Amino acid sequence: MEEKQVEVGEEEVAWSREIIPKVLRIVSTRLPQRDLIFLLLVSPWLNATLVSCPSIWLHLDFREMNNAGNRLVDALSLARYRHVKHINLEFAQDIEDKHLELVKSKVTFILCQDSLQDLEVMNLNGCQKISDKGIEAITSACPSLKEFLSYWNVRVTDIGLAHLVKNCKHIVDLNVSGCKNLSDKSLQLIAQNYPELQLLNLTRCVKLTDSGLQQILHGCPSLHSLNLYALSSFTDEAYKKISLLSHLKFLDLCGAQNLSDEGVGCIARCKGLLSLNLTWCVRVTDVGVIAVAQACTFLEFLSLFGIVGVTDKCLEALSLTCSNTLTTLDVNGCIGIKKRSRDELLQMFPKLRCFKVHS
Repeated sequence: MEEKQVEVGEEEVAWSREIIPKVLRIVSTRLPQRDLIFLLLVSPWLNATLVSCPSIWLHLDFREMNNAGNRLVDALSLARYRHVKHINLEFAQDIEDKHLELVKSKVTFILCQDSLQDLEVMNLNGCQKISDKGIEAITSACPSLKEFLSYWNVRVTDIGLAHLVKNCKHIVDLNVSGCKNLSDKSLQLIAQNYPELQLLNLTRCVKLTDSGLQQILHGCPSLHSLNLYALSSFTDEAYKKISLLSHLKFLDLCGAQNLSDEGVGCIARCKGLLSLNLTWCVRVTDVGVIAVAQACTFLEFLSLFGIVGVTDKCLEALSLTCSNTLTTLDVNGCIGIKKRSRDELLQMFPKLRCFKVHS
């Protein structure tokens, strides 16, 4: 009996040493990071196996977590996060400038100098206690940063953007949506420093003017996604320059009250457009939409929500050129477009998956 128990014990040890690590290497990349953290505490075998897989620790996720600032500092003190590529603090709680400054000081004086050299994505969306000081601290430690996301942060000013462009030369994705204290100075800095910028979100940055936007359109020719949602101050003089973006695929102009058919006609020169949001662009008529239909034949998403100046004519034009690509069409509130049944719409646009008409 004792011999059998010894054999069973040896089998369990062998299982822990050999089988469990093999299984973990397969499934660990699919587990949420929070589950992996708990697994570290289960057994020494699990801990050793997980820590020895560097690919697992390339992502730090504190999204919506409490005490995120201290958690961040503690995590970046661990050797396994030395090559972290993605830090997500979106809507995290208790994260302030002092935590980012502490991270910087630890990286500089305590940890290996290159601890955050590999960081490519910093998501500070909704972290409203972070100011220009925090941005200065974290960006100075992350020279390889490619994506910087700081949605809805009213403490960030042109000074913070100046720190970003000074410290991070490789940004291709920038989201400053809702950063209401940014001015044309920030757009000038972006245009001068990021010619390879691909995605830019300026939603509700209400201090921006035609001058700033035109600098972006001249200085960032690689843009393929531009979000100008809820920015009603721009005029056709700026909108016409969007035609310079030959790689543009996604454009959001919701609420562009000064956009005319002439402006839309210029935008239609971006023939690779896949998604165009013209919601509440109240000056647009059939003329502008037909220009888009004739030129942008790859269009997949189109919103004309709230535009009373469009009629069935534009729908017929879209059906002729975009029937094989259009999957989402919103003509809610377009009183000049007659109500159609689902079957009628599918006859015109057989690829439609989402359509909204007079709901």
